Amino acid sequence: MARLRYRLLAPGLMLGLTLGSGAGALAAPATVAGWTVAPAEDGAGCFVTRTFDRSGDTTVLLGLDRGGTNRLSVLNANWSIRARERVKLTFRLSKAAYPRHAAIGIAADGKQGFVTTFGKDFPAQFAATRTLDIARGDVPVERLALDGSGAAVAALRRCVAALGSGRGAERPRDGAIPRDPFAVPAGRESRR
Repeated sequence: MARLRYRLLAPGLMLGLTLGSGAGALAAPATVAGWTVAPAEDGAGCFVTRTFDRSGDTTVLLGLDRGGTNRLSVLNANWSIRARERVKLTFRLSKAAYPRHAAIGIAADGKQGFVTTFGKDFPAQFAATRTLDIARGDVPVERLALDGSGAAVAALRRCVAALGSGRGAERPRDGAIPRDPFAVPAGRESRR
């Protein structure tokens, strides 16, 4: 269960994250208003997570990368959704709704659930909401009180900002391949 709190999920693919290396050295996980905030191991972003004390221990993860892309994952040990199964779900927040929004099934650490992405304004909506209601057609999937989500998203944004805007260290290249093979060599002009 503890490992699940430190994972960031991407559509169709779960990226396992541990906090002993990589971006984990930038900032340790922190608890903010009942949410855990931590950087992704690859340094591409950060996430907040919270497990709710209810049947199946529903876990919510909101990930945010440097470019503003976000992912929302919700998992529960009692659910039967299959990995890579495509579903349409309705998400209702206090001041926003996303009817028939596409999500993809995932599985992690004995739980099943789904992951989806939203527009760049979603983290602000998530921060401002008191509740998150999710339904599959007329069937309720989950109803969660998101107490502390405002403070958690503020900490999430600080975590991403602390990562910087760069892409990280440049990967080593084979000496025979120039960094930009399309650059005009010095002293030579393109023939157009």
